[in-house]
Amino acid sequence: QVQLQESGPGLVKPSQTLVLTCTVSGGSITTSTYYWSWIRQPPGKGLEWMGAITWSGSVYYNPPLKKRASISRDTSKNQFTLQLTSVTPEDTAVYYCARAPKLIARVTSKADFDSWGQGTQVIVSS
Repeated sequence: QVQLQESGPGLVKPSQTLVLTCTVSGGSITTSTYYWSWIRQPPGKGLEWMGAITWSGSVYYNPPLKKRASISRDTSKNQFTLQLTSVTPEDTAVYYCARAPKLIARVTSKADFDSWGQGTQVIVSS
């Protein structure tokens, strides 16, 4: 059974770059045909899909975040990473990584993804 684990800083200052890593175990991020996503949930709000990287390395982004977000992977470590530049307090959220068998660009149900990390809290504050 595949397991995902997010890691990164819990506190980031405004204007800095947030870097989060998702480490995958029990399965390879190059296994066809899975999509590996970053999703976040700000306080009191719903789940927001941020972007995904596919088994082949193709990347998709939520358009409002495209200018600031970058997703990459390290297949040797079975990890994928989110970089979010120029963060503001509005980027405060619990950040999740998740896997799905297809591209899910709008999260209507957690069940659309077959595996989730436990989530990591990120606070943007000076």
